[in-house]
Amino acid sequence: MSKEFTSTADKMKSVKTAWDMAPSGPKKDAALTHYQAAQTAQTAKNDAECIKCLDAASYALA
Repeated sequence: MSKEFTSTADKMKSVKTAWDMAPSGPKKDAALTHYQAAQTAQTAKNDAECIKCLDAASYALA
């Protein structure tokens, strides 16, 4: 995603929207795993890890 995000929360919403619109299948399953890891990182206030996981989720959906 080339868009600039003001916060990890914004990026979480964007990736979640992309995930919701994606067709079912292995790509969506892989993206969910990364998204859940991002949620864990966000809860732990680890923004760098959260962004890394969200990027992986986006890549999995591509």
